[in-house]
Amino acid sequence: MNPPAGSGPAAFPLPPDTMPSGLPPVDADSAAHSRDMEAHLLQRIAMAPGGFLPFEQWMAQALYAPGLGYYAAGNTKFGASLPAGDFTTAPEMTPVFGEVLARQVAHVLQMTGTDAVLEFGAGTGALAASLIPALQELGIDVKYHILEVSADLAERQAQRLAPWASAVQWLDALPTAFKGCVIANEVLDAMPAALFRWNETGELMELGVQARPGETPPFSWAERPAGAELSAAIGQRMPALPGYRSEINLQAEAWMRQLGSWLEAGVALLIDYGFPQREYYHPQRITGTLMCHFRHHSHDQALVLAGIQDITAHVDFTAMADAALEGGLDVLGYTNQARFLLNAGLPEVLQNHMNAPDSTARQATLSAVQKLVSEAEMGELFKVLAVGRGVEPPLTGFLRGDKRDTL
Repeated sequence: MNPPAGSGPAAFPLPPDTMPSGLPPVDADSAAHSRDMEAHLLQRIAMAPGGFLPFEQWMAQALYAPGLGYYAAGNTKFGASLPAGDFTTAPEMTPVFGEVLARQVAHVLQMTGTDAVLEFGAGTGALAASLIPALQELGIDVKYHILEVSADLAERQAQRLAPWASAVQWLDALPTAFKGCVIANEVLDAMPAALFRWNETGELMELGVQARPGETPPFSWAERPAGAELSAAIGQRMPALPGYRSEINLQAEAWMRQLGSWLEAGVALLIDYGFPQREYYHPQRITGTLMCHFRHHSHDQALVLAGIQDITAHVDFTAMADAALEGGLDVLGYTNQARFLLNAGLPEVLQNHMNAPDSTARQATLSAVQKLVSEAEMGELFKVLAVGRGVEPPLTGFLRGDKRDTL
């Protein structure tokens, strides 16, 4: 195991392991929760061979450890305004997003002769709260299923979706068989990813975490030579670049392959920020895409604020598409979020909102939609990938600007 960052005169730096400047203060309850999570993580490190916990396992615990992880505990994660929440998703910004998405979902349900929707990681329920009534207005008596790992969020979803309680069912596990439309909005980016880098001699290293008792945070980065599986996976995607650091999300790829085992007919719509593989591993992207979110502030120090900040990595959409193909699914469409929304009916949905009598509400809607489609905001960075079985393209959202050839 190699020492932490900056320990040698010729060492290439590991990621930062200190508290970034400019973050909002941590309230007492959050600080206490983070200390409990730190104790849990230190136990995990102590149990790991050689005191080395691979970052993939670290991220899994920090986000999903029962009762402690960021997504498993009761933190306020989503919010469009300060101080609540750490980040804002498209459905939280405006119901227009869900109303437009409903048109693509309706197209899928009509093609498959089904009425079932399955949403993964439904957050506060904002997407479902716009999708369900929009689908009902389109004449679909939808059966809406939610698979949620956070009991706290599931409770919040139930409260928000009370007006449509008869249409919603929460699942405890993946279905063994499903026909209909699957939705995963900003789900793949939160799946635990492995970190790697090439050292100064061109040897591929896996990054992990080791204990640093008595310091803040009580963790530091460590590395070891990458194993055969990790080396083979990375070697298929990019050449050795000494000093280059990035991520690979084998768990997300496994999830995509597994999707093919239970999606009997229908389409999965995967909406997230990311790139095709050649952009993801571009030689100039030398420190990868790992990002943390705390109270609407973004930074790259993943070892701080354990359990109370989000940790994400951008999505390699080429890898997701390849995994879907390996799982027996078809890749039905890939484009940026702006083009998808415009294809799916954004102009007409937006016009309906512009008929509202409240000028303040109209302006708020316009501002939110601008963020959804602007190239400088979410319009280009966010992509939509459609995979499925038993459905013939083109899908509505990919009629123009389908970029499957870039994957």
